[in-house]
Amino acid sequence: MTEAKSETKPTRRSKEPKRAMTALQRRRLRVPRVGLHEQAATRLRTMIVRGELAPGQSLGEADLSDALGISRTPLREALKQLANEGLVELRLNHSAVITPFRRAELAELFEAVSGIERCAAELAALRMEDADFERLEALQDKIEWHHGRGELRDYFQANQQIHSAIVGFARNAVLKATHEALLARAERARFFALSVLGRWDESVREHQEILAALRRRDAALAGQILAHHVRRTGEIVAETLDGKGDEAGVPDAPAKPRGRKARNVVS
Repeated sequence: MTEAKSETKPTRRSKEPKRAMTALQRRRLRVPRVGLHEQAATRLRTMIVRGELAPGQSLGEADLSDALGISRTPLREALKQLANEGLVELRLNHSAVITPFRRAELAELFEAVSGIERCAAELAALRMEDADFERLEALQDKIEWHHGRGELRDYFQANQQIHSAIVGFARNAVLKATHEALLARAERARFFALSVLGRWDESVREHQEILAALRRRDAALAGQILAHHVRRTGEIVAETLDGKGDEAGVPDAPAKPRGRKARNVVS
């Protein structure tokens, strides 16, 4: 009789797999919610960087959640994430706004980014491998192709890949993480600068010089050219703001490159 009771009596251990499975199921249920706000942040970030959402523009939650097809909860999480990146300003009891361009902040931003990328170029010149050069040359060919065809947005995407690649080739995780923290704000200003007459052509030439210096493994020259290239972007934006007041949006139409006939790049 004692043996029969011990066989049928449930033990505490027999319930553990069920509890573990329940916890696993709960974790799975939370994944789509996290992904939703990240997807919304990615979409909004792209629109902000490319000027589709202009600096200073108010973001009404009702209209924005309807346009994105999401509820306000993931939208608010997305806006918080973008606020941490410096792209959105949250205001108590008011709609969030796209962060305006401000001279003082831009000066500090590009001072920091130029220092980071200068250090990265100096290290990359000494640490790049053959495959790294091949990748950088392919990206250089790509930006020159898009520049010749007047494809600003495709050019811009490849341009950003070049900057990130050079930082990656430095093979310094701390440097890379620091750069990534400032990347979204720098991208927005870079897109703005490329829209200014003449800067696009100038940018292509500077990238050619950077690649040549890296190829020669001239660390000092590569760092010097890239730092100047980054600072020049900040100067272009500041000069443009001089005629627009302390805060400004993106120009109405981006400049077209010289040379081959350019297509309309505004859609």
